[in-house]
Amino acid sequence: MDLQLKGRRALVTGSTAGIGFAIAKALAAEGAAVVINGRAADRVEAALAQLRSACPGAEVTGVTADLASAEGCAALVAACPDVDVLVNNLGIFDPKPFEDIPDADWLRFFETNVMSGVRLARAYLGAMKRRNWGRIVFISSESGMCPPAEMVHYGMTKSAQISVARGLAETCAGTGVTVNSVLPGPTLTQGAEDFFATLAAEKGQTFDEAARDFFAHGRPTSILKRFIQPHEVASMVAYVCSPLAAATQGAALRVEGGVVRSL
Repeated sequence: MDLQLKGRRALVTGSTAGIGFAIAKALAAEGAAVVINGRAADRVEAALAQLRSACPGAEVTGVTADLASAEGCAALVAACPDVDVLVNNLGIFDPKPFEDIPDADWLRFFETNVMSGVRLARAYLGAMKRRNWGRIVFISSESGMCPPAEMVHYGMTKSAQISVARGLAETCAGTGVTVNSVLPGPTLTQGAEDFFATLAAEKGQTFDEAARDFFAHGRPTSILKRFIQPHEVASMVAYVCSPLAAATQGAALRVEGGVVRSL
């Protein structure tokens, strides 16, 4: 299917690996000019090399900036002053008992997961409205609907992203600009793979045994009963970014394997 993204310029934050990289790759494969972002210059360059190899002829560039601060967001906007598509993918997580989460962690998670997207949307939305076309997508999580006991601060930020996306969509009424959130479930990114490998080693399990335990006890409502692959999330995001998704507005779109038990 042609998603009609040729000639569009897309920025994907936190896109040197995992879901972000998969989204950047999907958009580049559809002909969009893609800007990737990460905190470390060497990782940005490595991701660019991977993208160019996977999508020969694609227009891909990178900007190194730490979006966990207002200064980092401003630096990114200065380097990339206008986009047609903004995918707010950047996010951090850290399982920790609620009683052990200090104020600093709550603020760091909010700055990174929520305010990075708020600041970039604020920078780009005006031009999108003037052109009467644009796409903003917040990569939230099923944790935004089912806050996890093992990382309450993370769940809070994911709920906030859904709320911000819906509120921004309301400001775009009657325009060709859409704002949506996409909610992945447990996805096998490098970070998740490393976490579960460590967990398995601590319990004397194989990775597969630890994964089965997780879906049996940690996410028992999963219908998929396996980790989602990053490219499976990216397929949904690429569609939402396309002109074909013009009627999808203000939605929280679930790609979570049935973890959320609701209609």
